[in-house]
Amino acid sequence: MRILWVLILTVAAAWPVLANEAQIRKVLEPKLGGAKIEGVERGPLGLWEVRYRSEEGVSILHTDATASHIIVGKIYEAKTDKDLTEARLRKLNAINFASLPLDQAVKVQRGNGKRVLVMFSDPYCPYCTKFEQTLQQIDDITVYVFMFPVIRPERADHSKAVWCSADRAKAWLDLAMRSKPPSGSASCDNPIEKNLQLGRKLGVNSTPTLYLSNGERIAGGMQAADLRAMMDQVASSK
Repeated sequence: MRILWVLILTVAAAWPVLANEAQIRKVLEPKLGGAKIEGVERGPLGLWEVRYRSEEGVSILHTDATASHIIVGKIYEAKTDKDLTEARLRKLNAINFASLPLDQAVKVQRGNGKRVLVMFSDPYCPYCTKFEQTLQQIDDITVYVFMFPVIRPERADHSKAVWCSADRAKAWLDLAMRSKPPSGSASCDNPIEKNLQLGRKLGVNSTPTLYLSNGERIAGGMQAADLRAMMDQVASSK
């Protein structure tokens, strides 16, 4: 009898949650432009987090229990200025870092290389050029660059020529930071097409897109101090 009452109480407690989820799905899914809701769960501030997949990967919005109001945007913790939404998205869009084919990336290392970062980058992306300057401020770093020439696909040969260079790291930095294409051949075997396929598979549709060594994803660049602290935190948690 005691077990029966426990089951009854458990179901009774869960019923409002299930009812809320059903209501939220019913109201919000038609508003997502064809995207399917992948999950609904309690979020911060008594709100409900709604997860759905967009072109950028997993996205989230927040709503109340009856889906009467929709909140689209970021939630910050005022005391610390922490972007709670971005932190959540990094985890939701995380991948198995070990599954990345790093042999398809240009390896750029400074110092002992203990800080590890993967970057999908287009040499003709202004934000990527600016972010390369930011990366110069971080020491002891290894950056695996998956060349991802989508902005000026007619110049993809420049990325191919980087791969064909004797010093790929130098050739990449010359191209990405100084707009200086390699002068050598672009006809060697190269992974550019594979990189494009990989990026599409991962939902990379903007550059730079970064992956930390724990697989968490960051869309866009960051300030050097913030990125350094984040990489160090990931390293210390392993």
